[in-house]
Amino acid sequence: DILPSVRDALSYEGHLYSVPFYAESAMTFYRKDLFEAAGLTMPENPTWTQIAEFAAKLDNKETGVHGICIRGLPGWGENMALLGLVGNVFGGVQFNMDWTSGVNSEAWNKAIQFYVDLANKYGPPGVVGNGFNENLNLLAEGKCAMWNDATVAAGLLFDPKRSKVSDKLGFAQMPIETWDKGGAWLWAWSLGIPSSSQHADEAQKFIEWATSKKYIDMIGEKEGWVTIPPGTRKSTYANENYIKAAPFALPTLKAIESAKLTDNTAVPKPYVGINFAIIPEMQAINNYLGQQIAAALTGKMSVKDALDAAAANSDKIMKKGGYIK
Repeated sequence: DILPSVRDALSYEGHLYSVPFYAESAMTFYRKDLFEAAGLTMPENPTWTQIAEFAAKLDNKETGVHGICIRGLPGWGENMALLGLVGNVFGGVQFNMDWTSGVNSEAWNKAIQFYVDLANKYGPPGVVGNGFNENLNLLAEGKCAMWNDATVAAGLLFDPKRSKVSDKLGFAQMPIETWDKGGAWLWAWSLGIPSSSQHADEAQKFIEWATSKKYIDMIGEKEGWVTIPPGTRKSTYANENYIKAAPFALPTLKAIESAKLTDNTAVPKPYVGINFAIIPEMQAINNYLGQQIAAALTGKMSVKDALDAAAANSDKIMKKGGYIK
């Protein structure tokens, strides 16, 4: 019953090693009322160029509604979660086939310059301090025309107790650009049992309960269907109660099913992963890269200098790790 793309991501040599209790991809959130008033139509599969055009038309300094809200907070799990995707769809890779850095390429320079311009022109003030939570709150307060981020936010934004725009939101897939793959991430929170556990039987019983269809149904019936743990099971998306209550359910399913850990970049790459390579060194590499891009976002350095510095740092780490010979 586990969705194949999620199961594959949590398997080693065909064996599931951890069971998901929640999984996500990324999607485009937009204000249907603002689009309608401006005579705009959001495509199901927009491009980043279109997103920028929409942001320019919807940015309204008088009403305090920003054309777009977007991650600026530096960190491998903050701005780099998004920018790894932007790099992909602009035709780039994070590592070349010899494991040298790919982020100082022409494709990545175009991607990050586009991002810096978009965020500074049409994003909120202080965008460099905004991560997932800050942007979630801005959109929920009605301060953003668009936001491109985690599918899990949909359940929060569609809850009228938490969101002032719960009845005004539309959903589309994440933007593409010159390349049409690798534009949406795949992430899961899951439960596994260490081989050293002294309570493996008890742990297995808990995992079976906490990740089960029965548990999901219980939450839906008690707390409301929009609040259930999303993204893990086929049965969730076959449940008519959920589909009826959550208009974001099927777009979320499409995003998760289309997110592939391989064959997702315009040029060959040596790693598995979408918005980051699944290697131990990635956190340190992307933390530094995120900091350099944040410096470019605030005008402290050029995009080219930021990416050159990040590439040099990456190569140093990868040489130390034995990847670069």
